[in-house]
Amino acid sequence: MGALAASIASRVPSGLLSAGLSLAALASPGEIIRRASRLEEELKELLRVHGGRAGAEQGGGGQQNKERFLRAYERLKTELLNDRAFNFDFTEETRQWVAKMLDYNVPGGKLNRGLSVIDSYMLLREGTEVDDEDFYLACVLGWCVEWLQASALVLDDITDNAYTRRDNLCWYKLPTVGLSAINDGVLLKCHVQAIIKRYFKDKFYFLDLLELWSEIGLQTAMGQMLDLITTHTGAKDLARYRIQGYRRIVKYKTSYYSFYLPVACALLLNDAKLSDYIELKNVLIEMGVYFQIQDDYLDCFGDPEVIGKVGTDIEDYKCSWLIVQAMELANENEMKILYENYGKSDPQCVAAVKNVYKELDLQDIFLEYESRVYKHLVSTIDAEADRAIREILKIFLKKIYRRKK
Repeated sequence: MGALAASIASRVPSGLLSAGLSLAALASPGEIIRRASRLEEELKELLRVHGGRAGAEQGGGGQQNKERFLRAYERLKTELLNDRAFNFDFTEETRQWVAKMLDYNVPGGKLNRGLSVIDSYMLLREGTEVDDEDFYLACVLGWCVEWLQASALVLDDITDNAYTRRDNLCWYKLPTVGLSAINDGVLLKCHVQAIIKRYFKDKFYFLDLLELWSEIGLQTAMGQMLDLITTHTGAKDLARYRIQGYRRIVKYKTSYYSFYLPVACALLLNDAKLSDYIELKNVLIEMGVYFQIQDDYLDCFGDPEVIGKVGTDIEDYKCSWLIVQAMELANENEMKILYENYGKSDPQCVAAVKNVYKELDLQDIFLEYESRVYKHLVSTIDAEADRAIREILKIFLKKIYRRKK
């Protein structure tokens, strides 16, 4: 038996290697799914570790791109702080404030959205030389996406009364910041328009780029409005929390800017017409819905040490995927518990809601949903004729499938 096979065999339950999987030995169908999921992840990790040189070379290129991307942030920040076209006669005090605000809010996350611009652009340009200037322009648009993300998070944390973000206190929670963070969130979004104008005003696709960012900005703001209206406005009534309304919120609040925008930027950089890629847009939007459902699940069942924040969807009366599912499945007694406890910050109320979620097997239902949507997305991607588009979609799916944070 080879090293890889022996390593795999050592991790497979003996029942699987001998008499097969005994269903009677497992507590429930959900336990079967969880065991299978854990086993699959362990096998994938083993295969990755033993994957060979090609995987290492690809990882090396990705790391090099990330390093170049991070250097681009330092250049953009320096320009924003020192170029009069950006800073409008900054005093030293305002320059220090903006520098601290940028470093605290913009580069601290996983950077998946920004790096997706580069990954997508490089795949679209495969087979042609990408010079330093073209690569830097992809970095600029990648950072514009991260700037937009930072703006959204700064403002979203205030409206949600959140406490932590990316393993730190939320920006507005810092004693020296407070509600001045509202203006900082607006400033971050204004930076995006200034950066795009500076670097792309002479490009023939400049108007298309402006139209794209304007449209995405409006869609994201509308999604946030839908979320706030559903959560905070009017009489609190969990009966309003239905899947159609939920999908509408996350489509506009998350999918467009997190999934479609990075790829659309790469397409424009590659002289493409966005109207030729409607089906690609639809697949990315569906991935964004899947991503948000994962987020809702992790908010409740994820480890705060891993996801980098303390989940507050239950306390905030959020229209999350979990409560939507619970409202469809709960019996009369469980419904009563949800109505009495959802949206309250008392830890006992939060625990009562989570207990209903567990009674309804929502963890198992999520795993089933994830498996189903993954198979659907894989099938859709495999049917795509354009190799570059296939690879772009595969990268996105790989980043989010069974993520833990």
